[in-house]
Amino acid sequence: MTESDTHPAESARARLSKRIIALLVGLAVFTVVLDQVTKSIVVATMTEGQVISLIPGVAEFKFVRNPGAAFSFASGQTWIFSVLAIVVTGVIIWVARRIRSRAWAVVFGLLLGGTLGNLIDRLFREPGFGRGYVIDFMYLPWMMPAIFNVADIAITAAAVVFAILILRNIGLDGKRSITKPRTKTPADD
Repeated sequence: MTESDTHPAESARARLSKRIIALLVGLAVFTVVLDQVTKSIVVATMTEGQVISLIPGVAEFKFVRNPGAAFSFASGQTWIFSVLAIVVTGVIIWVARRIRSRAWAVVFGLLLGGTLGNLIDRLFREPGFGRGYVIDFMYLPWMMPAIFNVADIAITAAAVVFAILILRNIGLDGKRSITKPRTKTPADD
């Protein structure tokens, strides 16, 4: 059976599905490349602990090697985050086939790109495979004590869009599910 033999609606769904997957993968690849390029520039041009003030008290570059998660949580347990990132990647790949919404493709593309960006650091940076430090360098002292990177921004943005989609009841198919109010039954009295 050729594509011309299929129903037009099925063909349109297949094209949409391909575009959604292309958006997800393209956004993930863009995020990983941007993340790794910026980290490589930082490692090549700064010394660890060095601070470059962009806007004093507002925005700085501050090069650190993070052996844990956000806020250096669980320092020395990098292998746990490596395993977790591999699991997250697998789940995203598994769920990707069901996505029919551009917004959900953005969520999963950013999450995948951010997860892979930090996973690459954990797998291939010093001190060794599966124990590497994540390169962090962006610092907003007025906002929070965390130092972060492009991958972290992507993961945070994915979380924000995820929350918006959940709060608006938008499913992976892009359709809004409307919950009907529960009617009172005699058993409720």
